[in-house]
Amino acid sequence: MEAIPVRLPRDLASATGTAGSPTTLRRSASPYRWSEAYPCLYSVNFETALVKLTTDSGLTGWGEAQAPLAPEVACSIVDHLLRPVVLDADFDGTVEGVRGFWQRMYSTMRVRGQTGGFMLDAISAVDMALWDLAGKMAGKPVCRLLAPDGAKTRIPAYISGLPNSSGEKRREAAKTWLGRGYTAFKLFFDSGPETLLPALDDVLSTLGGEGRVAVDALWRFTPTDMIGWGRELDARNALWLEAPLPPEDPAAHAALARAIRTPVAIGESYRTTFELAPFFRERAMAIVQPDLGRCGITEGLRIAAEAAGHGIDVVPHISVAFGPQVAAALHFAAAVPECRLTEYNPLVLDVANRFLQDPLELKDASYLVPQGPGLGVEIVEAELARAAAR
Repeated sequence: MEAIPVRLPRDLASATGTAGSPTTLRRSASPYRWSEAYPCLYSVNFETALVKLTTDSGLTGWGEAQAPLAPEVACSIVDHLLRPVVLDADFDGTVEGVRGFWQRMYSTMRVRGQTGGFMLDAISAVDMALWDLAGKMAGKPVCRLLAPDGAKTRIPAYISGLPNSSGEKRREAAKTWLGRGYTAFKLFFDSGPETLLPALDDVLSTLGGEGRVAVDALWRFTPTDMIGWGRELDARNALWLEAPLPPEDPAAHAALARAIRTPVAIGESYRTTFELAPFFRERAMAIVQPDLGRCGITEGLRIAAEAAGHGIDVVPHISVAFGPQVAAALHFAAAVPECRLTEYNPLVLDVANRFLQDPLELKDASYLVPQGPGLGVEIVEAELARAAAR
């Protein structure tokens, strides 16, 4: 069992306005910097945490935690708290076997207060690696373990983030992606409120009625201004309003969902059905966005099942990620009937593919779900080692 923190330099200028760096960052000597728009830390680097499991027969499984900050933390949890659960344990490769491991890992911190955050991120990485092993043991892609007869082979993608450095660059990017067949886009609420609606109008004008735009509010609205902003999005037929309010408040999200037509989308902040339960109860969302690097495949499926019971759509959240995390989201999306769209950040996928034996692909504005055994991705460890050394 190996836990591998990853930290790679990136071009912050080109990454701003996309996953992991949605806003301009303040100047600082630290690699972790505050957003110019609201109080949140981001890294200037590309950071993630990988887990590699190896069986006594030599079979390997890869997993990944969503770890855009301090990936060493998730890796330390794997090394110290999850290792006793997994190391030297018998694994039969069944769906029930993977679920059993998830429950035992979750129970390692029972009554110690750790029901979310870094602990669940670490569990998700190991859970993902176990699913990868299970698929390889069965000789099947993970999506066919989850949905033997109904797994999709393609998932339509939306463009997550357009350049925020200038209106001209944003328009050029929107035209380019539209020309390649993409009709769904997401804008980040990345600066002052006075810029959001003009930027949205600019993109909509560029699309000329051929596409729709979601807005990621980055938790920046307040209960006093949320409905007015939501109705502005209603008038523009927004695809959805994502992360509108502080994530601790289900009642405020429910009030917003009742007051506007634009679908409210949340989910990346939560790692379990326990955390999401009050939001389901309050009917506080129309779209749930589980992040597989935070909830894992096992708990992601439970979240999707709960969503299906409430008539809620599922759109996986994909932020800074290497191949295992992106592939896990695709297999999950392929197996979940309520999922008809998946997040695509071109810069993230470009980095992830640099370290994959067989790159993840898109065709005709859709992801192609990997069809190899397990997650269908293998990390090129020599290339990863060279990049880490640099």
